[in-house]
Amino acid sequence: MEDSTLAVAAVESVGERTVVIDFESPAAFAARPGQFVKLTLDTPDGEESRFYTISSPDVDDTFEITVEIDPDGDVGPVLADLEAGDAVRVSGPFGSDYYEGEDPVVVLAGGPGVGPAVAIAERALDDGHEAVVVYRDDHPVHTGRIERLRERGATVAVLADGESLGAAVESALDRHGRDAPLFVYGFAEFIDAATAAIEAAGGDTSTAKIENFG
Repeated sequence: MEDSTLAVAAVESVGERTVVIDFESPAAFAARPGQFVKLTLDTPDGEESRFYTISSPDVDDTFEITVEIDPDGDVGPVLADLEAGDAVRVSGPFGSDYYEGEDPVVVLAGGPGVGPAVAIAERALDDGHEAVVVYRDDHPVHTGRIERLRERGATVAVLADGESLGAAVESALDRHGRDAPLFVYGFAEFIDAATAAIEAAGGDTSTAKIENFG
């Protein structure tokens, strides 16, 4: 999709300083959970662009992004003020580290990485596959979707910030094998911790799909 103006379908709070923004999907829009889009917004300091990972399991009628709002940022206050019916310039999708029908999926997520994590797990379950999510955050969001994933049979571990990922990762690989498809989403510090945990458990980070948020 080239740079297009899309309508906001809905905005919903999903936790502390975190919202889901739903956009109406344009015709022929094709994207998978784990890919990302670019938003371009008018701010008091001029035009600003940011990238956000898709956090909906499909994009049939609408697609969503999960945004952690920084009230002191250039873009955060603009995003926080969006309402249904507002128009935003969007382009994409971009990225290669996304769900492609793997079975099972083992997804490690830190902070806002939970958006693509729950989307991939939901899509995998919709496809009849198994899903594991290991999510670390001091203030978990998307708790409703996490609980529904558990009810549907997914294995979900929610850890406090700084808590070791080792036991949860080792348990996932013990169950699904050292060659289980791996996905990792989060900021650099979490990526380092996640890849270390995977390697310590005997997994292969060279084949993992990893998206570093910076």
